[in-house]
Amino acid sequence: MGNFQNIIGHGNVIEFLQKSIEKNKVSHAYIISGEKGCGKKKIADSFCLALECEKGGIDGCMECHSCKQVLAGTHPDVIYLSREKENSIGVEEVRAQINNDVQIKPYNDKYKIYIIEDAHLLTVQAQNALLKTIEEPPEYVIILLLTSNSERLLPTIISRCVTLNLRPVNTDKIKNYLMQEFKIPDYKAAVCAAFSQGNVGRAIRLAKSDDFNELKDMALRLVKYVHDMEVHEMVEYIHLVQEKKMDLSEYLDLLLVWYRDVLMFKTTTDANRLIFKEEVTEIKKQASHSSYGGIEAIIEAVKTAKSRLEARVNIDLTMELLLSTMKEN
Repeated sequence: MGNFQNIIGHGNVIEFLQKSIEKNKVSHAYIISGEKGCGKKKIADSFCLALECEKGGIDGCMECHSCKQVLAGTHPDVIYLSREKENSIGVEEVRAQINNDVQIKPYNDKYKIYIIEDAHLLTVQAQNALLKTIEEPPEYVIILLLTSNSERLLPTIISRCVTLNLRPVNTDKIKNYLMQEFKIPDYKAAVCAAFSQGNVGRAIRLAKSDDFNELKDMALRLVKYVHDMEVHEMVEYIHLVQEKKMDLSEYLDLLLVWYRDVLMFKTTTDANRLIFKEEVTEIKKQASHSSYGGIEAIIEAVKTAKSRLEARVNIDLTMELLLSTMKEN
């Protein structure tokens, strides 16, 4: 946990929150929306630090007693809703931890902040119970709803909250952060940053993962020898990925990055713009072998395969169609 200064990206959201503190126009309820790993909790934690900081600025000082309590997770006025079930948040949890608690004034500071992670898991009854507090909150109460699926929140909840949508972070920012923070080489940082698709949490996980390195190596072996293999051999290779309990969707993302590199080189012949810079010889070979239309057909086939996997369409058939397209082009 850290303050706003330690967050990578999301400058527009941070600026909005800091201005609301500076102008004393903090709202009573916010929805912080974005995919898993994008930084929702970091934004919420940093907002809490700034709001509870004894120095009263627009960012937490990280040094005062109040900031230290927030950082340690022991601040009495910063309350994370706990839940018994993994896949839902019930009405009794909302009533017990929020509705019945909001009338107790803050112990230390100006604000009492309630944070609900995975707010999309709130049942309809729980949301309706929460709505009563959001509609008529005590002046010191702030509710932060963190979600990766805001569409599951009731329109009445959404209309009464300020919604902050977290966008993908610039890949160069992520790459530089990985190199500085984890001391990894330029090539690996570039691959993790590109593969993360702007998600800092995902990039960090990939940079620290031995499984990702193995998955990347397996993807590279396939794209390098695709024209020397029969489709049934390629399908068996995909089965090996599954047997190793690796994420097939991430495997497809790696294929996508590879063929985007091939297309990039064919278009620009600039090796410095590649993600897989160390594979420039093979990329150059494939770029000269394939047509623009062929490379674009493969990229679309990978995207289609990802969509079919998410829709739980037959995996073998999905992969056979993709691999046939790769082999033909």
